[in-house]
Amino acid sequence: MVRPPILHNQIVLRGHHLSPQSRSKVKNALRTLHSLEIMAVNTYRFQITQTDDALNRELIAAMCNEMTHVQDFTVKLYEYGLTPSLFRWAWWLVGFGIGFGSRLLGKKAILKTGIFVETKAVHHYAELLNAAEWDDPTRHVIEKDQADEDGHIQTWSRLLSETA
Repeated sequence: MVRPPILHNQIVLRGHHLSPQSRSKVKNALRTLHSLEIMAVNTYRFQITQTDDALNRELIAAMCNEMTHVQDFTVKLYEYGLTPSLFRWAWWLVGFGIGFGSRLLGKKAILKTGIFVETKAVHHYAELLNAAEWDDPTRHVIEKDQADEDGHIQTWSRLLSETA
């Protein structure tokens, strides 16, 4: 199980009080977060090999973690009465390219790519936290997911330092 089930009483329809301009900012930010998490899932998915090692276990765990982020932002989009971007498939392809490309280049490339991509993600999260008027529960989800991305940086940095 990736996460505990979400119960109907945990779903809150949000954003009815927002002005059209504020609603547009929320829409753009949530769609961006959702699309970038789709990219992250595929980056890790296509870096995984059949090797029984610590890197593969960490890649699988990271992919699973990113899948929960996709779920988080899918739920938030629908709670706000919004839908995912029609162009999210393009981010699926970008993730494939980054993941498979770095896999072809080897372990160090995978780790350096992870550090680079997750560092960008942490900065994107910071920008998007300030880009819209968030209610507390949504802000908490965004901050939690941002902290997860920082955890990935720590993991990839540690593994890179162990790969001399």
